[in-house]
Amino acid sequence: MAVTANPLATDAAVEILHRGGSAIDAAIAAQWVLNLVEPQSSGIGGGGFLLHWDAASRKVSAWDGRETAPRSISEDFGRHADGSPLPFAEILASGKAVGVPGLLAMLEAAHRKHGKIAWQHLLSSAIRLAEKGFPISPRLHLLLRDDPLLRKDAKAFALYYESNGKPRAVGSLLANPELAATLRRIAAEGSVTLSRGEMAGRIAAAVEVRGGRLGLDELADYRPREREVVCAPYRRWRICGMPPPSSGGIAVLQILDILEASGRASADPERPEAIHDFAEAGRLAYADRSRYIADPDFVTVPQRELLAPAYLQQRARLLDPEKAMDAAQPGELASIGTLADGDSPELPATTHLSVVDAEGNAVALTSSIESAFGSRIQVDGFLLNNQLTDFSLNPSPAGKTVANRAEPGKRPMSSMSPTLVFDDEGSLHAVLGSPGGSRIINYVARTLVAVLDHGMEPAAALSLGHVGNRNGATELEKGRVAPGLARELERRGHAVQMLDMTSGLHLILRREGRWVGAADPRREGSARGE
Repeated sequence: MAVTANPLATDAAVEILHRGGSAIDAAIAAQWVLNLVEPQSSGIGGGGFLLHWDAASRKVSAWDGRETAPRSISEDFGRHADGSPLPFAEILASGKAVGVPGLLAMLEAAHRKHGKIAWQHLLSSAIRLAEKGFPISPRLHLLLRDDPLLRKDAKAFALYYESNGKPRAVGSLLANPELAATLRRIAAEGSVTLSRGEMAGRIAAAVEVRGGRLGLDELADYRPREREVVCAPYRRWRICGMPPPSSGGIAVLQILDILEASGRASADPERPEAIHDFAEAGRLAYADRSRYIADPDFVTVPQRELLAPAYLQQRARLLDPEKAMDAAQPGELASIGTLADGDSPELPATTHLSVVDAEGNAVALTSSIESAFGSRIQVDGFLLNNQLTDFSLNPSPAGKTVANRAEPGKRPMSSMSPTLVFDDEGSLHAVLGSPGGSRIINYVARTLVAVLDHGMEPAAALSLGHVGNRNGATELEKGRVAPGLARELERRGHAVQMLDMTSGLHLILRREGRWVGAADPRREGSARGE
């Protein structure tokens, strides 16, 4: 079974599975097609996080391909010399925002350990589509139409727009010969293509022209990390997520375990009382996230303390079933000194794919170039990320240090939440994740409540209206929640915002001895299996 954000990427994954490929092989084939057909979301110029389940050894591994900050960065990179903030758009679409890409190196490393089909064959579908062209989807057309910044990059303009500045029409074939050539080099040489030689020089030059600095040695020195997965029990399940520098694994588990520790049975996920509890648990998890989560190679992340049952029971006691709390405060942890809360904007773009192969191995991969179209800098047919804007843009409010401040070589905090679920016998039960910026955590946690607590079918769970709280207003998805819900929550003291919330959840779930897959109806994804 494969579920991705575009039918062409799903087809590429299924083709590899039919050839006897592993879950990691299929995920890699799909990712390069997504780079082509969904250029706004992920690709060679960005990074990602990957969870892998090895059915034979019964081991989960966590792969960190997050971008790193260049040595030239300073903790106040988002601010003027006088300390005042730079306009966000000025950082976003510039070389200042580009981190050292990590996705390609991470996938190559994971393939060396878990792949079955030769690397060069995994790029065939993407190369063929890049050369022959693919039909522009309605979503890509809409994003191209509405983006005010991408047109300023001459190469991107020539590829995606007509001479009058209008995006190429829905359904028209778009070929990307530059990307095809890049993928051919990657097929032959691997990640060294990106980190050394002419392509590395073009990346460094493009970043410098747009006001940043990315050294050739920094591209050459990038290394992915294999980290210890973060897992915890939830009711009769064991849930595994991504450790820091992603906040996703810890925050999703905190929300679920706070709900369980509250002692109240999980109500129908569309009932006001259930949504109230979910939002309040979210406040608490996001409060801890903003203070304590950052790159563990640079700061001490109190992961064990944040997931300790006694701590979560203490946090759960703050939930009042009838009254919303004000902005939640982070928990007090004796092992950690005085820190300030970060203010990373973390924009909603990104992609997610889920795969299970014939042997029961699985991959949950969430990858990103950060905001839609990243830094709007195109090199060799792909876009570079703007992930450095995921650092806190105020490194020391009130003289206190922020854990997620910018530092040379550091990886910015993320909310990407690739997730694996196991039943009480240790068998794989679910594979999921989503794009969506810092809302990803709520999207994934709510889906888990729907399928684990209420037994909802995958398609129904993904069609639920989104709700959540990121320690501010309680957010409800416009047009997908029950009339009167906002009023019920306001009665409990919530400040409510009705918003478009375009997730991209992709879920595979074990049902009666077979895999059932579902793609988020808000996007253009598809699920295929046999």
